[in-house]
Amino acid sequence: EVQLVESGGGLVQPGGSLRLSCAASGLIVSRSYMNWRRQRPGKGLEWLGGIWPDGSTNYADSVKGRIIIARDNAKNTLSLQLNGLTTEDTAMYYCTKGDARGQGTQVTVSS
Repeated sequence: EVQLVESGGGLVQPGGSLRLSCAASGLIVSRSYMNWRRQRPGKGLEWLGGIWPDGSTNYADSVKGRIIIARDNAKNTLSLQLNGLTTEDTAMYYCTKGDARGQGTQVTVSS
């Protein structure tokens, strides 16, 4: 059974950065195409980017230049760094593989 557990959310000031982690079990992240998505209040699920088994990444145009997705093969974890935060980045953030996703971690950007 695939389990994904996100962590690292919280309150961040505008202009700051977030770094989220996703602990995976039931799959090997280095052998999977893993993604980060988010859901802003009142909006649908938005794809942010992904990392392929070969380590290459692709990002949504909406966050390109501000986002870094990486993984730690030894720990079987995925990470998301998002810089230059605005209130528009307030959302529940999810680590996903296909249709599987964790419970999410809430990020609120506010002064």
